[in-house]
Amino acid sequence: MFIEPGFKGEKRGWIEVICGSMFSGKTEELIRRLKRVKIANQKVEIFKPEFDSRYDKLNIVSHDTNSILSTPVEHANQIILLSSDVDVVGIDEAQFFDEGIVDVCKTLSGKGIRVIVAGLDMDFMGNPFGPMPSLLAIADYITKLHAICVKCGNIASISYRKVADESQLLLGEKDLYEPRCRTCWSNKSL
Repeated sequence: MFIEPGFKGEKRGWIEVICGSMFSGKTEELIRRLKRVKIANQKVEIFKPEFDSRYDKLNIVSHDTNSILSTPVEHANQIILLSSDVDVVGIDEAQFFDEGIVDVCKTLSGKGIRVIVAGLDMDFMGNPFGPMPSLLAIADYITKLHAICVKCGNIASISYRKVADESQLLLGEKDLYEPRCRTCWSNKSL
């Protein structure tokens, strides 16, 4: 349990958001932080959207195949019900949750829980993705990660979709997406 100095033993919560494009290491960083929490013998619950079973139905899995056990949930409000008596809550793929995820994070942090959230900050069109802008606005700590542009080798911040499908939600991996810098993302003929 983390107790901030000067608060008379009162447990203080906060919200950390890890964001960036696909292949930037968001899930890898989330897993790294959560494994450190476990090493510190803190009580942790980890969640992901139920429909995201790209790598595994239960585990959160990074593109580098590191993994950690999680609980898939259909709606954000289920996280509060499943997070009793914990020190830390980890949430992956936050962009896929409903807007209720923002209030969930506020509620949990208000109860003295450290909340670590990872998700795409932008969709394939370069627009803010789902509840991520609101999560970034309420975050106490923000880590923005970058991938490497597959076209020019510069820092990539946008996920380029390689197939002609205009729906915002299209689960995929390297078969459907690649990281690109803003210039190479804008020049779709590359």
